[in-house]
Amino acid sequence: MTKTFLVEETNQVATVTFNRPEKRNPFDVENLKELETILQNLRDNAEVRVVIITGSGNTFCSGADVTSVKGVTDPAERERLFAEARKKRVRLISRNFSMVENLEQVTIAAVNGYAVGGGWGLALACDFRLAVPGAKFWVPEVDYGSPLSMGASARLYSMVGAARAKEIIMTCERYTSEQLAEWGLVTKIVPADKLLPAAHELADKMVAKSPKAVTGSKLTVNALAGIAARESITIPDHRIFIHNQN
Repeated sequence: MTKTFLVEETNQVATVTFNRPEKRNPFDVENLKELETILQNLRDNAEVRVVIITGSGNTFCSGADVTSVKGVTDPAERERLFAEARKKRVRLISRNFSMVENLEQVTIAAVNGYAVGGGWGLALACDFRLAVPGAKFWVPEVDYGSPLSMGASARLYSMVGAARAKEIIMTCERYTSEQLAEWGLVTKIVPADKLLPAAHELADKMVAKSPKAVTGSKLTVNALAGIAARESITIPDHRIFIHNQN
């Protein structure tokens, strides 16, 4: 099997690069399994404190491979084909993204270009999102006759609220990194030639801090934000109950 992802470890930082630039780094069943194995190995690697995820070429990740849908003009047939392909990927995508957001390591998405559908979902699962100027983000699922996954919907909701999440999901509009930075969905905009250096600079800041304090803070915020939702469960109640412990 050809490896889709390149993994490099240095100074307690692992960089995972999606390396299918000729196809704009799409997800398929095989490379989702490959990514799952990589994430499992990183999760169990006590020497790694930060994980950076990026793409090669001009695309971070173009989401699900929709080759079977391209060129199909009939809406019903396009919807049927997309739904058929989606069934094969949905659990793998859910497991991968849940693993990313729940890693004890800090995760940084270095978005070098297009982040579409599951590509944007992967970036949302990370703790920080750095992006190049003019990077494009959108979720096309509704245009293919399918709701956005539970996990990505919950993450958007927790970050920007219900009204903005509905706008992003239901209109399928394309957004730039500049727009998303205003909404807090992009942490920082960085010139392309400085993207990875900036990601490593942020990673070094995290490595210099107490591992216990960083991990504890991450997991606490995740729990409060309610972003541990899975695509295979019913919509969670997002209310937070605070118990008085005397």
